[in-house]
Amino acid sequence: MSEAPRRDGAPAPLFEPASSEEEYARTYAAGYEEGVRSALREVLGHVARGHTPAELRMLVESRLARIKEEVDLKRRSMTAPPRQPTWSSLLRPPTAARPWVAPVGPGPGPAAPRLGAGRSWLIREERPARALEVLRANAMEFPRVAIVSLHPPEVPGLAPDRRTEVSLGTGGAGGGPPSPGEISGQLRGPTEAPGGALVYVDALEFLTTENGLDMTLRFVNWLVGQVRDTGSALLVSFDARSLELKDASRLERVFQSVL
Repeated sequence: MSEAPRRDGAPAPLFEPASSEEEYARTYAAGYEEGVRSALREVLGHVARGHTPAELRMLVESRLARIKEEVDLKRRSMTAPPRQPTWSSLLRPPTAARPWVAPVGPGPGPAAPRLGAGRSWLIREERPARALEVLRANAMEFPRVAIVSLHPPEVPGLAPDRRTEVSLGTGGAGGGPPSPGEISGQLRGPTEAPGGALVYVDALEFLTTENGLDMTLRFVNWLVGQVRDTGSALLVSFDARSLELKDASRLERVFQSVL
């Protein structure tokens, strides 16, 4: 039976609007589906990077412990008003990363670039190798060295009192890995001391997994500005395969030099 026409002359609706319960169920199911897809993609990414079962378990357990915080952050970001882009950011042409040029004159030699005060370098490699050469070649050029790593490397000839280690295994306020804010606090001392410090980081992939890409990028932006303002230097080893191309490009643009 067809529906009787409305008294105001408007055509009758072709279908009844969904009830609030049905709309809630659809929204919940869509969010659930996206959550499952995101989790499986993340696990597949870890497997593709060659993590052992023990490492996978650690990464998954750590992520599970932070689910509530991530959901709350996502909820706040969705209810906040959208950001208005500035005309300057829309009209500014993209800038390419500065190419590396072999150093000339005194310094570590052509095999490793010289990390000048205030400079930030990103080295793209599957595992820390080239960055370690650069670190060891430049360590004596700074009063102190700060290392942010899951497995802090050896730096031959560097006295213990000139070395600061920020371990990512444990040490955070909750007993787990330190947050980017806690890492920043530990790096202020060596970088703000007279002469600055050479800061070495080889765990951005771990920080991204633990804290998300946006928070990791904010930490990197702070770190680049910190070494610039204190006369320190920053050296980061990073596996670009751990991010999508557009996200890796966002990271690279933060640095002054990319190898």
